[in-house]
Amino acid sequence: MTQSKVMRVFLDTSLLLLMLDCCFSSAVSSSLYSSSCQLQRQFHLNGMHKTGDVILGGLFEIHFFSADPDLTFTSEPQQPHCYGFDIIGFRQAQTMAFAIDEINRNSNLLPNVTLGYSLYDNCIQLGIGFRAALNLVSGQEEQVTLEENCVGTPPVLGIVGDSSSTRSIAISTVIGLYRVPLVSYFATCSCLSDRQKFPSFFRTIPSDAFQVNAMIQILKHFGWTWAGLLISDDDYGVHAARSFHSDLGPAGGGCLAYTEILPWGDDPAELRRIVDVMRKSTARVVIVFAHESHMINLMKEVVRQNVTGLQWMASEAWSAAAVLQTPHLMLYLGGTLGISIRRGEIPGLRDFLLQIRPDLRHNNTDGNNMVNQFWEHTFHCRFAPPPAGWVEAGERLCTGQEVIQNVENEFFDVSDLRPEYNVYKAVYALAYALDEMLQCEPGRGPFSNNTCAHLQRLEPWQLMYYLEKVNFTTTFGDQVSFDDNGDVLPIYDIMNWVWLPDGTTKVQRVGEVKRSAFKGEELTLDEEKIFWNFESKQPPRSVCSESCPPGTRMARKKGEPVCCFDCVPCSEGKISNSTDSMECTSCPEDFWSSPQRDQCVPKRTEFLSYHEPLGICLTTTSLLGTFICVVVLGIFIHHRSTPIVRANNSELSFLLLVSLKLCFLCSLLFIGRPRPWTCQLRHAAFGISFVLCVSCILVKTMVVLAVFRASKPGGESSLKWFGAVQQRGTVLVLTSVQAAICTVWLVSASPMPHKNTQYHNDKIVYECAVGSIIGFAVLLGYIGLLAVLSCLLAFLARNLPDSFNEAKLITFSMLIFCAVWVAFVPAYISSPGKYADAVEVFAILASSFGLLVALFGPKCYIILLRPERNTKKAIMGRGIDT
Repeated sequence: MTQSKVMRVFLDTSLLLLMLDCCFSSAVSSSLYSSSCQLQRQFHLNGMHKTGDVILGGLFEIHFFSADPDLTFTSEPQQPHCYGFDIIGFRQAQTMAFAIDEINRNSNLLPNVTLGYSLYDNCIQLGIGFRAALNLVSGQEEQVTLEENCVGTPPVLGIVGDSSSTRSIAISTVIGLYRVPLVSYFATCSCLSDRQKFPSFFRTIPSDAFQVNAMIQILKHFGWTWAGLLISDDDYGVHAARSFHSDLGPAGGGCLAYTEILPWGDDPAELRRIVDVMRKSTARVVIVFAHESHMINLMKEVVRQNVTGLQWMASEAWSAAAVLQTPHLMLYLGGTLGISIRRGEIPGLRDFLLQIRPDLRHNNTDGNNMVNQFWEHTFHCRFAPPPAGWVEAGERLCTGQEVIQNVENEFFDVSDLRPEYNVYKAVYALAYALDEMLQCEPGRGPFSNNTCAHLQRLEPWQLMYYLEKVNFTTTFGDQVSFDDNGDVLPIYDIMNWVWLPDGTTKVQRVGEVKRSAFKGEELTLDEEKIFWNFESKQPPRSVCSESCPPGTRMARKKGEPVCCFDCVPCSEGKISNSTDSMECTSCPEDFWSSPQRDQCVPKRTEFLSYHEPLGICLTTTSLLGTFICVVVLGIFIHHRSTPIVRANNSELSFLLLVSLKLCFLCSLLFIGRPRPWTCQLRHAAFGISFVLCVSCILVKTMVVLAVFRASKPGGESSLKWFGAVQQRGTVLVLTSVQAAICTVWLVSASPMPHKNTQYHNDKIVYECAVGSIIGFAVLLGYIGLLAVLSCLLAFLARNLPDSFNEAKLITFSMLIFCAVWVAFVPAYISSPGKYADAVEVFAILASSFGLLVALFGPKCYIILLRPERNTKKAIMGRGIDT
């Protein structure tokens, strides 16, 4: 409610309370001097009355408009004048009269008690509704006689009304002070559920909170996450907007595209702005919480701008508005889904309506008789002459004998009773509460000292106790009971505006939404019956952002509603396998995201394989080296008796060829998927094979030096330390040291297969973790030590006579060997993954080929191509020549 409206309500309330207080003060002061008092002010209101033992009040909209008199205060202020007869409002008032008449005829409900009523017209004005409410709770006798027994019309015990949330808030605020029950049949504002502010308010229509919830369920049912909301600038609209914003949050899965206030008046500029926003918005669904008069103004501008293609959702205030169901508006409003009051059936109501007769005792000169006004409206006549000139206007006098059974209008159409059904339930709720109160057994009552209420001294607050506990079922089969907030068990019909091919329209029921004590909230929709005003004849799509496909996640746009987002692809290693994922999930350790980021796939594995070009080349080279060793060994065995083979211990040459063959073969252990046994065997085989090879070369070098020294005078004794047994023993001892190093390494920290993901996130590099860096370093260091020692010894023997020229070959081979392994260390450290294994294999093959070619190449050349040099004489001759 805007500030101006709040001030207006406050001023009206203060004025009326002041008038009531003045009346009370006048009565007290007059009682000091006489036995009667006068009302300070009597309100002349349109009403309809019936006497009874207990009186129930009613507030209804009988006229659309009112004309307030000028407040010049130069004469007594005139009463407001109402005009524009509302035939549906009058039918609601007659429904209350019918319900009371039906209860009076029911021997099982309120036996021996006659109900009466006082029904007033509020003219859809708060001030007039306030006057009527004060009339009902305080009485309106012109003179009250102060005697032992009060004389006059008794105040009402409860009131059925009002139809507006704004008026109900104001009226209930005042009469709630006196705990007079107010049972509304049409006020839906959720704010009225506040029991602290409105302790005596009840209603037979669900609150807007449930209406909003019903709309949210429809939005979710059709997947509409982006909707526009238009509200009227009053309690009805403002509180509905609050309910929407509180329910449609991040947890609710939806949002509102825009929230605009529908103006009360016909401000063209404001209407143009609102419709322009609707036209430009991507929201295809528009929810309108406003009254019928507001929608009429809005649709004029919608038609002017020709805004089509919208799916309208109507609140109950205009979901059945016949004035909007015209052919030229159905182009825009066709297919509207509306929340409507529950339709009910009231047997006998039409017959009761046909029995209406005017009160001929009054000529209606004061215009305060509802029935006579209805008669005048229905038959277009007057009971009393209006100001001069009415005859010339073609009007006639009412006789009261007109045949109402021949009249066909919406007043007598009882096929779609909705607000009337709520009025009917409200009257019966009061009746059942009163019946329960009067059935109280003396001494077992709920009031002080277990007392009961008495018919002669009924108090409204006593009825409150029983009204809260009402629970009955109507003849239509609906259960009526109130919760702690005075709200009825909610149920709404879902209506659809159908545009028929012949251009006519109808509103049909396509579902319902209700709340039950056991199943909670239930939405039922018959989608096959729904008319969609689109070419596709299918529900529209109304989203701010399209759904994010699998492989992406939703990223909210800063400063925009939750349903407006961007779709951000998942990062590497993360996936989303559902639509509209809020987060991307990480893949397990051995899996990686697919290119589409919608599933986890096993990571690619990488190792030096036999099937890749690099592995094939290394394998071929290793087998070629092995084959050459076998060939050379065969050549040496075949020519074992020749001088060049026998020179410098042929047994060591054979052992050296075998060790070189093992060196070539051990490189194959570095190729293929690492396994525990290959990881353990590869370095042990490599270390022992190379130590065996280098040991043979070292011993050969030492033998060369020993023979040279023996050829000098006094050096014969040195040969005894380098006999065949000593040579074999030296090789065995040196090799055993390496074997011991490998054994300790394998036992203490054995190399094992390792899945390395540091190099690449999307692949697993299988490698052999050395286990102990120290063990690996000692293994390489020992080989290096022997190699350096052999190289130094061979270098010292490089200038020996040609008969001992093998020292030069050893020197050259050891230089190649050392160069390869010195280059290996930095290359191995800097090579990732399988390339580290490739570097090590290359080093093994290169050093092995270096030894093989340098040591055995010249000898094979002589054996195969220069056999004339493979004689002792030739060998000794070269030595003499040089």
